[in-house]
Amino acid sequence: MKSSVPYLMAGGLILLSMSTVQLLAALEWQDPQIVGVNKVAPHCSLMPYPDAQTALKATRGASPYHQSLNGNWKFNWVAKPSDRPVDFYKPDFDVSSWKEIPVPSNWQMQGYDIPIYTNVPYPFPPNPPHIPADRNPVGSYRTEFTVPDSWKDRQIFIVFDGVESAFYLWINGQKVGYSEDSRTPAEFDLTPYLQSGKNTLAAEVYRWSDASYLEDQDFWRLSGIFRDVYLYSTPKVHVRDFYIRADLDPYYQDAVLKVTAKVHNYSNQAVANYSVESELLDSAGKPVDTPIAVTGWAAYVTPGVDTQIEMAANVPNPRKWTAETPNLYHVLLTLKDDKGRILEVQQCAFGFRKVEIKNAQLLVNGVPIYIKGVNRHEHDPITGHTISEESMIRDIKLMKQNNINTVRTCHYPDHPRWYELCDAYGLYLIDEANVESHGMGYGERSLAKDPAWMTAHLDRNIRMVERDKNHPSVIIWSYGNEAGDGVNFEAVAKWIQEHEPTRPRHYERAGQAPHTDIVCPMYARIEQMVAYAKSNPYRPMIQCEYAHAMGNSVGNFQDYWDAIEAYPALQGGSIWDWVDQAILKYDPNGNWFWAYGGDFGDKPNDDNFCCNGLVQADRKPNPHLHEVKKVYQYVKVTPVDLLSGKVKVRNKYAFVSLDFLDIFWELAEDGQVIQKGTLPRLNLAPGQEQELTVPFNKPQLKPGREYWVKVGFTLGDNTLWAENGHVLAWDQYPIPFPVDTVAPVTVGSMTAVKVQDQTDSIKVVGKDFSVIIGKISGALESFQFKGKERIVKPLIPNFWRALTDNDDGNRAIDRLGVWKNAGPNRKVTKVQVASADEKMVMITADATLSAGNSDWRNTYIVYGNGDVVIAGSFSPGDKVPELPRLGLQGAIGKEYDTMTWYGRGPQENYWDRYTGAAVGQYSGKVEDLDHDYVKPQENSNRTEVRWVAWTNSAGEGLMAVGLPLLSVSSWTYTQENLEKAMHINNLPREDFITINLDYKQTGVGGDDSWGAKPHAPYTLWPQNYRYMFCLRAIDKSAGTLEVVGRQPLPEVKAVAPIEIKVDEQNRISLSCPTAGAKICYTVNGSVPTSTSNAYSGPFAAPASGTVKARAFATGMIDGEVASVDMQALAKANWRVIFVDSFEAGEGEMIHAIDGKPDTFWHTQWSGGAKRPPHEIQIDLGRSQTLAGFTYLPRQNQDNGRIGKYEFFISTDGKDWGKPVAAGEFRNSTRLQTVNFQTPVEGRFIRLVALSEVRDREWTTVAELDILAAH
Repeated sequence: MKSSVPYLMAGGLILLSMSTVQLLAALEWQDPQIVGVNKVAPHCSLMPYPDAQTALKATRGASPYHQSLNGNWKFNWVAKPSDRPVDFYKPDFDVSSWKEIPVPSNWQMQGYDIPIYTNVPYPFPPNPPHIPADRNPVGSYRTEFTVPDSWKDRQIFIVFDGVESAFYLWINGQKVGYSEDSRTPAEFDLTPYLQSGKNTLAAEVYRWSDASYLEDQDFWRLSGIFRDVYLYSTPKVHVRDFYIRADLDPYYQDAVLKVTAKVHNYSNQAVANYSVESELLDSAGKPVDTPIAVTGWAAYVTPGVDTQIEMAANVPNPRKWTAETPNLYHVLLTLKDDKGRILEVQQCAFGFRKVEIKNAQLLVNGVPIYIKGVNRHEHDPITGHTISEESMIRDIKLMKQNNINTVRTCHYPDHPRWYELCDAYGLYLIDEANVESHGMGYGERSLAKDPAWMTAHLDRNIRMVERDKNHPSVIIWSYGNEAGDGVNFEAVAKWIQEHEPTRPRHYERAGQAPHTDIVCPMYARIEQMVAYAKSNPYRPMIQCEYAHAMGNSVGNFQDYWDAIEAYPALQGGSIWDWVDQAILKYDPNGNWFWAYGGDFGDKPNDDNFCCNGLVQADRKPNPHLHEVKKVYQYVKVTPVDLLSGKVKVRNKYAFVSLDFLDIFWELAEDGQVIQKGTLPRLNLAPGQEQELTVPFNKPQLKPGREYWVKVGFTLGDNTLWAENGHVLAWDQYPIPFPVDTVAPVTVGSMTAVKVQDQTDSIKVVGKDFSVIIGKISGALESFQFKGKERIVKPLIPNFWRALTDNDDGNRAIDRLGVWKNAGPNRKVTKVQVASADEKMVMITADATLSAGNSDWRNTYIVYGNGDVVIAGSFSPGDKVPELPRLGLQGAIGKEYDTMTWYGRGPQENYWDRYTGAAVGQYSGKVEDLDHDYVKPQENSNRTEVRWVAWTNSAGEGLMAVGLPLLSVSSWTYTQENLEKAMHINNLPREDFITINLDYKQTGVGGDDSWGAKPHAPYTLWPQNYRYMFCLRAIDKSAGTLEVVGRQPLPEVKAVAPIEIKVDEQNRISLSCPTAGAKICYTVNGSVPTSTSNAYSGPFAAPASGTVKARAFATGMIDGEVASVDMQALAKANWRVIFVDSFEAGEGEMIHAIDGKPDTFWHTQWSGGAKRPPHEIQIDLGRSQTLAGFTYLPRQNQDNGRIGKYEFFISTDGKDWGKPVAAGEFRNSTRLQTVNFQTPVEGRFIRLVALSEVRDREWTTVAELDILAAH
């Protein structure tokens, strides 16, 4: 029989004969219009069974008509096509010397070739559709199989569920066909090629092909037959495809079940009066309450074509399918011949649900839902892209346990079994076609705009839709990812709308064009989301990617959801992404580590950009998964009257009552549970609220203690994805009991101390302890207790952290690098005994930092009871950037390896990522409390720490008590080595423990990992800071840690802050509420000392510069430095008088002069944008002599940064004349200064942006300033 080859063209389906295709053989894997040769037309996932009983087992292997070909196949690998064994497909070709390879597998994971990780760039020089002839490995596969005798006279098919990237197939020496699209099935009819007994199968797989230009996803580039291979057989007349859908009535109650069956006749004879019976059964395979079965008839079934049969049945109020209620039914399709004999039975797990968009919201069964999603690549650290069912189930369980309800199948259709599991367990799926051509860009070279590639774009989407159309879990179709936009996607959108309109369509690069039903940007900022929601949209916004989880990330996630839940049109998004795509590797010493791009000699590569997971490659949770679980949780508890235990519970599920959850409560005193109990289950409907009372007894209140109530919700019964008792939601609040303060311990009750003022140090000795402050270091160098040293490395100021992946991405080393060695390289200017009496000594240590001549002071107060209070004071120098961290770093002996703390935990948490960390008392080994990110970086921080202790097995150690709170971490390695290490196996462990006692760290951020900075509220801006804590050496004789942590402290007195006022006559007055305090000031920006200008009354303010003031009093910690920037003060009178456009909300014009580097003026981008020139005009409020200006570019990304510019000055705001300066700015986050050739007098300034750094439409200005002439 002459074979015909379905060949998809833009205008329809063209059939090529096999003889015609053979003429094209040399071009197939370099021709974008040949997507397959002799492949079976796409259809839904199916398997024929002999009877209903077998079909209801719903597994392929249960069918006698299924035969797996998975196993060890003979394999040969060559580096380029010209070296391949051309005749290997012939049965008499000897392959006995070939090695074996498991099928399925990626050959790179079996020792052939190397894995390549690249994000955007192609792994070869792009010249579509051509592939370099010398860089295209080929794998030749051979195996043998025997067809069961029972399959005689049946049609026999072979299915390859996944082969990358293209392959040819031979059976018994005869060429069967060719296939591209590595992520949808390649199916061939083998009937004409088979013989009795053994059959020889040969497959020739090419690593690269023209298909590779559409498979440029951000993942490891791996090759081979990586998914299942199997045979199945059918009767000569067979239900080749079926499409099952349900339409719900306007009340979303009753349904109409619709079935379309395509019956194909593979024989040479027409048949008549065949029937297909559709029967609906419940999840147990039993008839539903009202038996539903309908039969469709085919009066005449012509050979070689599909005969379509339509069936419909009314189903009264079926149980609906949602991710919260994954109610499945069985639909049995029974094909009978004209005599009523059963030819085959097929089964489909089906869920009744309706997906639609109304009023700018995505609805499931008429109810708006939130997409609490993740993107998931198919990745295993050992097997690569070959994913076991056990791995799939593990992912689903982890997702459900952590309140994730949606998966975007980035960026290709997943293994068919994944969809069956998501149907059963309950996950929404955004099903994405295997289309990404990122490396070709989005401009005119984009393959989306080239009609020659339309066939491939259509074919990949059609195959996905046809395969997955019956799965209730699939609620959105996605055309692809980062592949530009153009006529090819418009054609895709049209085809899907015409053939499968029951689900909305989704494509990020379409923006707000009409061929996407959902506006689905990636990495839109919160203000952009809010601006969209306020624009009266008719479509929802659901981010296809957001919260980039690379390394230590996912900061400000709660802020995202505060915005999402405030606006109906915002319905969530999918986090990038689920799993670190790292590969398990061993170094020459046998130590394992997680490998990433470049570790296999792969070029090009994108380093560790593949490691963005909420879980590690082995599915160990990364710390930010706890944050996601908490923010995504479906129950919210808010306080009503905590003193009486009253709270309000809100059910945030969309479809289920809370009656499946048990409720627990705890009352904690300083982090230790002192009362606990349970509450009756709540029959609370979705979206509803109810008050309840937590029945704690008011405890005996202890001075200085904190009391917290926690209410949580756990599974009441076992489920498919978690056992009963699994915690799904909790909230915790401090109870405002009227707790007495702790009376400070009096210094007079202490024992005496002695001060030894030595050449290089000041030593304070008391009963059982001694403290040494170095005069050269200004640091606490020794703290001995009962003759045993607690400090082995001095506590020195630290303003740096081992850069996170986000820090690397936003170029923190360039922006903030001045802080890296500011602590170690500080210049200590003075160490002195500031005051002393018999039982208390105060020592001050002043230092100047290399970062802008900033100032740091440590004040040490050593008391006779052994307490050492340390106050760190920071005053920023001139034009320094924000600080990564602020605190002290030192080291203690390695024996003190147990860390116990009262603060947030148990997992690491940060200033912008602590919603999921409850306040409590926690403990663990230091080496277990750090976290090994794939690429070593800052980790293991704990915030809001009241006290922390490091102890040995004997209970001896060191405690720090925050006054009031600290940010704390400790490691068994140094920060320097942490920053140097590229993998966890080359991070050396030390014989000491590094400790960090910080005021705070800047947040970790997480909007993206290639430019976004932590949000402003979580940033340590350069300003005055002071923080304090008390160090205590401890042993068991002192009592339990919680007792020691709350022992009374001496009263620490500090001079109150100074208030600075500038009156209308530009005179400065200073005041301090501390009685008897001496106020000193400077006008040159230096930090005042007690010998600086003494304040006696108001004085004339300087024209520019910074005035700083500080108050001093004997026996008290010096006051904090107060300052006023005269230029910033003058700027308060500035006014923006004109911009040619602005983006409402995000890009207001005032942002250009508001003094905040994290805000920016942005020209309009929503609703269309015009190209430069763009301009801004500013009234300075008075005429000034100007020497230049400064331009601070947008800080979080380079969109809109000015390229070429002109700058004008005017005295009247009308006559601008010629530009006083013109040039081109660098694409950088750094402040850029322009000096005029000669000073210019004027009151009005005008900046004209002539271009953007990447030639895009927008202009942005983070901050504009002038330089006054002196």
